[in-house]
Amino acid sequence: MSLDQTKLPHWDLSNVFPGLDSPEFKLALQEVTTQLDELDEYINKQKLNNSAHPPADSGLGSHSNHVAYLVEQLNTVFTSVNTLNNYVSSYTSTDSFNTQAKNLYSQIQAIVVRAREVELFFTSWLRSIENNLTAAIESNPIAAQYNFYLQELAQRSLYLMSPKEESLANELSLSSLRAWKNLQGTITSQLTIEFKIDGEDTFLPLPALQNIRRYNPDSHVRQAAFNAEIQALGSVREPLAACMNGVKGFQNVLDYRRGRKNAIHTSLDEYRIDQDTLEVMLSAMRASFPSFRRYLEHKAKRFNKKALPWWDLFAPVAENNRIYSWGESQDFIIDNFATFSSNLANFAQKAFAQNWIDAEPRSGKRGGAFCMRIPSAEESRILCNFDGSLDQISTIAHELGHAYHIECQRGKKFLQYQTPMTLAETASTFCETIIMEAALEQAESPDEKLSILETLLIGDTQIIVDISSRYLFEKEVFERRKEAELSADELCELMTKAQVATYGDALDPEHLHPYMWSWKPHYFREDIAFYNYPYAFGLLFSAGLYAVYKERGKEFVPQFQSFLSNTGMAKPVELAANFGINIQSIEFWTSSLDVLQNRIERYLAL
Repeated sequence: MSLDQTKLPHWDLSNVFPGLDSPEFKLALQEVTTQLDELDEYINKQKLNNSAHPPADSGLGSHSNHVAYLVEQLNTVFTSVNTLNNYVSSYTSTDSFNTQAKNLYSQIQAIVVRAREVELFFTSWLRSIENNLTAAIESNPIAAQYNFYLQELAQRSLYLMSPKEESLANELSLSSLRAWKNLQGTITSQLTIEFKIDGEDTFLPLPALQNIRRYNPDSHVRQAAFNAEIQALGSVREPLAACMNGVKGFQNVLDYRRGRKNAIHTSLDEYRIDQDTLEVMLSAMRASFPSFRRYLEHKAKRFNKKALPWWDLFAPVAENNRIYSWGESQDFIIDNFATFSSNLANFAQKAFAQNWIDAEPRSGKRGGAFCMRIPSAEESRILCNFDGSLDQISTIAHELGHAYHIECQRGKKFLQYQTPMTLAETASTFCETIIMEAALEQAESPDEKLSILETLLIGDTQIIVDISSRYLFEKEVFERRKEAELSADELCELMTKAQVATYGDALDPEHLHPYMWSWKPHYFREDIAFYNYPYAFGLLFSAGLYAVYKERGKEFVPQFQSFLSNTGMAKPVELAANFGINIQSIEFWTSSLDVLQNRIERYLAL
């Protein structure tokens, strides 16, 4: 069965704003500017400052009243800004040719900068009242609701430059960090590559070509798609290398000026874990590499090869090339979500019915998949590039998991639901596990079971092995960037070096992917580095939670929902302890990896 991609849905955000030209959208832009003006006026009128010895309070009086007022106003501002930002991003991420959306996005980034400047001021001001902060929080019921956020902000204030330097860095990010990120996104989303399909020449966007490289059942077609991808990315390697140097160079300077040890140090605070937790997790992952290499070597034998070339990493290994229609995909997800809870199933049904998902691959649309929050509507929207494969069904379930996480936080304010990526991947990976375990259980033949296990292990390998390579690559790029800019050749060399270090002999050294760095948007994010290892944390933490679910059954469901509701209000180590899990122990990570290695043994036995 072939998939008619012209009938795949585009997302609908008309309940947020009627359009980019609508009076409602224009009014929202004006209102958030007014909100920021009022915040500035309050700060000036109350004579707040971030010096070591602030003047006596006037106006509202106590520190506690200032804290309460400012957190409430920041909630309002960030809700407005992020709604506007994500609404416009719904256009730029699906149509990078839309100049109106790109111009509006640029305007909104200037507003984002203003909002962050106010939060930076607030952070510095909290440091100036650090001796009275706890008392100020405890004495005001509004402030007390934000205790975790406020204490965390006060801790991060230890790693700030002077207020003027922070303000300058924040303003410069528009024409530096964000500019480099936007350039990388524009270049890769607008790549169209000539490729022959069924004897006919056609032009494909990069995501569509990559889907052929990954999943086409014909090895020769996959290889041709890989060669076309490498050639296309090679043609834009210099500007993409410039983007990488721009982002990493700027981030290095900021980390140094702020007194951070390195970019990893910064990421640990963002992800709310410590270095020891990261090291025990990475150590457990490294110890599992031989098992994953056995899987890859076994897969290579199925193709009569000694080692896998890159274009065979995702390749199907069994005669189970079923293509799911969009309707079949919806039914499969909803029915199997219902085995966990009716609440989750009903939520997924709503997301499908209300067109929250943009599924059609097309020129100008970015690759991959993501879920974004629409704060003012307390809703989400999901982007994917659907091709009818089980892997894509798994991806949609993953993103619906993110959306369900957001649903569980309904009623919480912006500053109360900010979730670190270490926990942000929990619900998504959990939902993905529900779907893939169901697919495995419902398999009707050995070939189908083999195909499903293959899909599971492809994902596991990407998160445990490939993400390890990405971590090594990014770490090395940061270190080398301190000394000088890296050429495209050097970036490619570091990428393949990292792939060899993690995949080992399981991959054909003559056919690695030197340009994996060039199209992954995570490396170019302006707000956070090391976007990779939280995915491994999420997978393994979710595997541990799934084991708890299997043990506790339905009583686990409300506990899980409560956990998701509170991921912005405590550190992972504390939230995990509620399930009897110690994330600082290597035994936990090893036991979670045992779940994945059991899949490998089942695969090898078929």
